Amino acid sequence: MLAPNPPAPLVEFFQLVPNANPPRRADKAVGGVIPARALRYCEAITSASAFGWYVFLPLSFKVVWDGHDMLWTYPGVDEWLPLTRDAVQYPNFSKQFDAAAPAESRGFSPTFLAPSIQPGQLQIWTGAIARTAPGWSLLVRGVANLPHSQSFQTLEGIIETDHWFGPLFDNVRILKTDVPIDFRSDIPFLQVQPVRKEIYAEKFLRNFTVKDMADLSAEEWQAFHRTVVVPNTTPERKRGQYAVNVRKAAAHAAHAAAAAPLAAE
Repeated sequence: MLAPNPPAPLVEFFQLVPNANPPRRADKAVGGVIPARALRYCEAITSASAFGWYVFLPLSFKVVWDGHDMLWTYPGVDEWLPLTRDAVQYPNFSKQFDAAAPAESRGFSPTFLAPSIQPGQLQIWTGAIARTAPGWSLLVRGVANLPHSQSFQTLEGIIETDHWFGPLFDNVRILKTDVPIDFRSDIPFLQVQPVRKEIYAEKFLRNFTVKDMADLSAEEWQAFHRTVVVPNTTPERKRGQYAVNVRKAAAHAAHAAAAAPLAAE
């Protein structure tokens, strides 16, 4: 019997600008930032940390903003270069792009850095393009549970990458003036997370209620008792019971999914 074809990937990354750190699966430990105790007991934190993929910048660089004008520089350059409305490309990339692109796409290499019309905002391209399976989008955001810079803020957005095949970029808001701000290529710049389109549709987001304590049913009080009261009144309380339960459920689901094709045969 022929083996079934492997499923199509949920997301494909196309690294146009060469990068020593291509996109990779996000890490429960966030590169060692999460304490060992949280790794063992706090499944909520580790699940959020590992949800999605890290995207790195191909090039380390610095930006300085005086409240009006922006300048930038990168290793090997001994001067500050102006960031204007004109396109700033990755060094030598436009020639590489035109050499690889078909004739109708030449001259359209994506912009690396572009100041926004909003003061202090900067659009940064990761050097990559992402494409998702039909019906899936990417939530583009800063890295979950990684201490963020006090010098800039990474903005968040949802891109419908199942049909929008363009640069995977993000916008940052510069928070400090007259201070050189580092953007490093050895630390994840973004975390991108898969989201089904219907999940953020208005008909779903409008479907919620707000209740007060008087509305809690007997069943809900019992659930509260199991979740909060029992663990705090058991003499020999086991740490991380939520994590244990979640991991058991995940293992059971994985076992059931693996057994399903065998049952079908």
